[in-house]
Amino acid sequence: DGAAPSGVDPGRAAPLLDWALVRAFRQQAADQLAGAVREREGLDEAARHELGRRIVLDLLSAHADEALTAGTDTFTPAEAQVLAAAVFDALFGLGRMQGPVDQPDLENIEAYGCDNVVHEHDDGRLTDGPPVADTDEELIETLQFLASHTGRPFSPMHPHLNLRLPGGARLAACAWVTPRPLVVIRRHRLREISIDELVDRGMLSAALASFLVAAVRAQHSVVISGPPGAGKTTMLRALCAALDFEEHIGTFETEYELHLHELPAQHRRVSPFEARPGSGERGPDGARAGEVTLDEHLYNAWRHNLSRLIVGELRGKEITALFQAMQGSAGSMSTLHARSARAAIGRMVTLATDGRSTGTESSALQLVGQNIQLIVQITLDTRMVDGVRRRRRYVSEVLAIEPDGDGRPTTTDVYLPGPDGRAVAGTLPQWLTGLARDGFDDTEFTGRVA
Repeated sequence: DGAAPSGVDPGRAAPLLDWALVRAFRQQAADQLAGAVREREGLDEAARHELGRRIVLDLLSAHADEALTAGTDTFTPAEAQVLAAAVFDALFGLGRMQGPVDQPDLENIEAYGCDNVVHEHDDGRLTDGPPVADTDEELIETLQFLASHTGRPFSPMHPHLNLRLPGGARLAACAWVTPRPLVVIRRHRLREISIDELVDRGMLSAALASFLVAAVRAQHSVVISGPPGAGKTTMLRALCAALDFEEHIGTFETEYELHLHELPAQHRRVSPFEARPGSGERGPDGARAGEVTLDEHLYNAWRHNLSRLIVGELRGKEITALFQAMQGSAGSMSTLHARSARAAIGRMVTLATDGRSTGTESSALQLVGQNIQLIVQITLDTRMVDGVRRRRRYVSEVLAIEPDGDGRPTTTDVYLPGPDGRAVAGTLPQWLTGLARDGFDDTEFTGRVA
């Protein structure tokens, strides 16, 4: 829905459009749609889209009739088709950013203001993109329009915006506290992915894939760490795909990114929980009106008969939810930004003691040591090759964690970086030798069991 008409390149069509006219039609359509929806309660998303499409076409038809009556120029059929798609995208999609988001080879769309746009392709190439607005003010207005439809605040008082987009993309934006508005749209191209497909793509070896699948099936808790864009969420999806089809999974995310509940061929029983930021002033308890935290979701989720809890990404207070999940159930998983597997331990400690928790560094180390068994490190290697920017993603480390006598983490390099940086077999702790029961062939560790 909302894509440019067949045969129209979204990037090339944009300069032909009068974007002021698109905005005017969008506002008229939004007003009419709001009134129509109030009169027809219970409309689902598909029905709203169809109603919006009819409203847009009626508006364009009325505009053309008025132009004919006045004897002024009107649209050709091809121009009307392009304009209708643009108005629909502005009403239900991302406006001028929708075209790039629909391009299958783009991985990131970055806007440093309205007219400085960079497209990052799936092979690592960077190209210039068309403007996403005529002015920075128009870009901010577009972002505010998007935010208003999700109930998320975006204003000088709330200068950061994070949105999940249809199709699994994620938008992050910032304005008023930066010289120009900033927008980054991250597209998750690989949604229905298996660990074998990641092996085929060269992200890890078949032996390492066997180890990780056995570990998650044996209900060891796993944190996947790496830099932004390394493929952490993709790896998490692939490991989840190795779980039993009937297992009841609960996912806890600030914005939906895993989308396991939209993969019925891989998971039958998924309970997805998404945080809600709330708006307005903070109350006496520090929470905003309407705010729902991951902690609150987790507190209530225990009544949902979940067998495995997954916290999508650790950026701050989510660490509390993760430790709660790991204390109450086996086999929890999450992702984390860190430059190495050992740095991931320090980052978790920092997140747990950064002033939003009453925990101490000692207690945070104990939580890591007692609840996390494996850290999987993914490396993103970007470099120039023969004048062309190339990118590789691969697993470089797997770190096993055991608590010492005081509960603090002790580590073993199960897999460590080889000559080319990719993970090679290191030492297998004795407590992991039982993974053979879950299908792991530990032949490569013969003679190297701690």
